[in-house]
Amino acid sequence: MRIGIAGTGKMGSAIARRLASLGHELGVWNRTPARAQALLQEGMAWAATPRALAQASEIVISMLTDGAALDQVYSGDAGLFSARGSGTLFIDMSTVPPAKQQEMARRAAEVGAAYLECPVGGSVGPAKEGKLIAFVGGAEQDLARAKPVLDQLCKRVEHVGAHGAGETMKLAVNLPLMVYWQTLGEALSLIQPLGLDPKRVIDILADSSGGPNMLKVRGGMIAQALAGEAGAAVTVDVATMRKDMAAMLEEGRAHGRALPLTAATLANFERAAQRGLDGADCTQLPVWWLAEGGKA
Repeated sequence: MRIGIAGTGKMGSAIARRLASLGHELGVWNRTPARAQALLQEGMAWAATPRALAQASEIVISMLTDGAALDQVYSGDAGLFSARGSGTLFIDMSTVPPAKQQEMARRAAEVGAAYLECPVGGSVGPAKEGKLIAFVGGAEQDLARAKPVLDQLCKRVEHVGAHGAGETMKLAVNLPLMVYWQTLGEALSLIQPLGLDPKRVIDILADSSGGPNMLKVRGGMIAQALAGEAGAAVTVDVATMRKDMAAMLEEGRAHGRALPLTAATLANFERAAQRGLDGADCTQLPVWWLAEGGKA
């Protein structure tokens, strides 16, 4: 199948490589062309514009930063939605507020485009292995068309409702994880006076009833960060986490729901951002909390 990828950041690139490894013909486009060079060297085709990408593809998967990026890539004379009559199915995997996906669905309908929202759970590792979890919002017939490709990317594909429902589910799934990063820092602050080896501490926590799957997956990286041995790789940065929590609070307000733990966690992450951690990997959050965030 001819598949286009709009947005070749860490996740977009991992998805592109996964699909290429399964025999699909991949085309790519990115707002910063240099970030797609590695994929081009691997044999993927460059599209000059989002419109050209859509015209050359049966399915286009977008993985973009935020709502503003969605507007930029889908709108305008060279945007994805300008490829009228191409028959392309658009699948957006960005994490944005549910209302934004509802807006995108209305715009797709205006130009006669088939559009699904499909934010995914999982990071680069699961993307490479086809083990993401998809939260789909949109029409059944569009999902039926997308399903063969989604099944190659995801271990589980959940159709949770109309446009906007997928993002709501993704935000709900991410909320306990975001709050856990804060609780982990606080838990480590209690253990810190014991002077134990970070690797041992994380191993104990991961094996306990309070150890979530995240700690089991990222435990080694967290231990390295606590020991001051973290590498330069960034899997999920603090800026992205803050964006997602702001969307969670926005969605809660829209439905008259209070999210006090999320609000408190976001306030602390904003303090971390002010101290220069916005571009840092999430594993640096407990390091920051121990160093200064939790000081009275």
